[in-house]
Amino acid sequence: MTRPDDCLAPPSRADGDPLVDARRAFFTRSPAVRWRPGPSPVGGDDLALLLEAEYGLMPRGAAHGRAAGLGREDVAVASLRQAARLGVPLTPEALLAHTAEGPRTAAVLADLWPGTVRAHGPEWCGDALRHALLRLAPGAPDVAELLDLATATGLWPLDPEEAVRLAGPGGRAIRHALWRHLHGHPTGGRLLPPVAEAADPYEALLLCRDLTLPDGPGRAPGPLVAQSMLLGGFDTPGQGASGGLSVLLGALGDALADLGSLAGVLTIVTAGQAELASGVSLLSERHAGHWLLRLPVDSDGPPPQHRLPEHRPALAWWATRLLGLLGRPVDVLHVRYADEGSLALAQAADSVDARLVFTATPDPHRRLVESHRQADPRDPERAHRLRDALHRVFLADRLVDRAATVVAIPGPSGTRDLVRHFPLLAARHGPAGPPAPPEGIAPYRPAEDEDAARRALLAELFSGGHRPDGLAPADRDLPLLLCVGRLHPVKQQDVLLRAWLTAGLWRTSTLVLVGGAAERPTAEEEQMRDALRSLVAGHPEAARRLAVRPALPNAAVRRLEHALGDPVHGPRAWYVCPSAKEEFGLAVLEAMEAGLPAAGPRRGGVAHYLRDGVNGVLLDTASSATLAEDLERLVALPEPQRSRMARAGRDTVNSRFPVSGMAEALAELYREARTRRTMVPSPA
Repeated sequence: MTRPDDCLAPPSRADGDPLVDARRAFFTRSPAVRWRPGPSPVGGDDLALLLEAEYGLMPRGAAHGRAAGLGREDVAVASLRQAARLGVPLTPEALLAHTAEGPRTAAVLADLWPGTVRAHGPEWCGDALRHALLRLAPGAPDVAELLDLATATGLWPLDPEEAVRLAGPGGRAIRHALWRHLHGHPTGGRLLPPVAEAADPYEALLLCRDLTLPDGPGRAPGPLVAQSMLLGGFDTPGQGASGGLSVLLGALGDALADLGSLAGVLTIVTAGQAELASGVSLLSERHAGHWLLRLPVDSDGPPPQHRLPEHRPALAWWATRLLGLLGRPVDVLHVRYADEGSLALAQAADSVDARLVFTATPDPHRRLVESHRQADPRDPERAHRLRDALHRVFLADRLVDRAATVVAIPGPSGTRDLVRHFPLLAARHGPAGPPAPPEGIAPYRPAEDEDAARRALLAELFSGGHRPDGLAPADRDLPLLLCVGRLHPVKQQDVLLRAWLTAGLWRTSTLVLVGGAAERPTAEEEQMRDALRSLVAGHPEAARRLAVRPALPNAAVRRLEHALGDPVHGPRAWYVCPSAKEEFGLAVLEAMEAGLPAAGPRRGGVAHYLRDGVNGVLLDTASSATLAEDLERLVALPEPQRSRMARAGRDTVNSRFPVSGMAEALAELYREARTRRTMVPSPA
């Protein structure tokens, strides 16, 4: 572990962002920073108190925290996070005293427990677990948490019969924790119920003692690489939590496999109850040398990010089990989100001796303080969002610490913003930061009947403005604004629509929004659709020039973009990305490749490749008012300038962002990571 005393980053002046200053002072012990909490909070605002508790190197203890105005869980979480970041292996009793204190505390316990077992030995830790378990009533909720800690480190604090009796009257979570635990015991398998008694396909798989996988990667030379996407459905981009990452990993996995220098690529996704009931294979080949490995989840579909904590122990167990059933070991595992799912896979990587690669981004770091200060103090969710954001900052730190290789997504300032928010990366890589291989998109492959397919798409789109998903044929000559993406508050489709209405652009242009599930929409999709409907309610003329269409397969989206970008048959169209932030903006690149001039947010990674007025337009998406001003500027651009931007945008993508270049750069990093020692936590 890289501890604060080991950091060699040069001292620097105070940043002005209290989160940045607190983290820099903590990780570098720099006397030049001298971080102190701000003025006493007003109106119950506890940002300064939480930062002091977590980064102020305060004396640990509940009394200090309560005096400062924080609750028991806040104090426990802050104290335990300090121990994790400092590499302090607490005694097992000190850790187990904090069970059942909440999901954030449970996450830190799960992260610290393996280090405690390494430092203090399995005998001591097993005895502590046994005493903790035997103090519980049969079926108590804590039983699952303690059994999962034992399972994660190969400890058996109870005889199998004792474990069964203790879990006996518990609910589904305890039952599943027990079954996972029994699988690892030399004689525990005999106490598993028969598969015939499973309540559903998930339980049937969980109870299967002789689970096998179809033939997968063989013994070809080169590293076997796994990449992950646990949020959203892999084959349904634009629906639920599934966005551009599914498109990226599909194309990237294929391109990596085509290089011939790797033994193969696994893309790790999830399979919920519906998929499992359909008989989907847990391992299937998507492309020669590129396999999909599906981790079963006890959920109707892919669990949303806020539900991942309850699935973390099972995800880690399933990943470890299934990776161990492959014909050869995985050498490198690449995760891309700072969440509980990625930490579960990091745990599995450690179990199967794979090197971890983590793509780090300064999210939610860069907007954490601003978002909290701008939120209404009367909002009951404000404090909860702050604590969730600080928790994700901690998860990102743990992934950086565990990773053999950290990679960045380049932004407008390269990796400077990332290093600003991650002092550990400054210590490890210096001011230049970690490597930032270019992202990329797959080449578009036209169908045999491409021209006819494009004409049919446009004809269907302009088949009637009376439909909520269509436009009137008479409006085909108007400028068209296209936006594609999952329906989510951060994507800000409602802000775009409000800006379009505010600027009066509905009189002179059309707006097409593509995204969201057609069936079984998520709560966020429903809320966004409700917001869009309410914005045009009472404005039938504007509603007729707005088309809201459900998500399309990526091939159909790119065909539509190519049809709209056709200078002969397509209308005068723009691609508009109104997101509050985009780490990179894969959809923007795809639109640029199709010949559409693109406009995207100034904040985030789009400005890394899109130059305002040269190969596109940068938008101020902070509010509907600022976005309306930029949309007016965009639509008013003369046709020759619009066409020049479109050509320059296409040249940018073709020269700088092919997925083959991304694959080559990452393959080299994977080969290096394979031989590099993972930054495994060590006792202080």
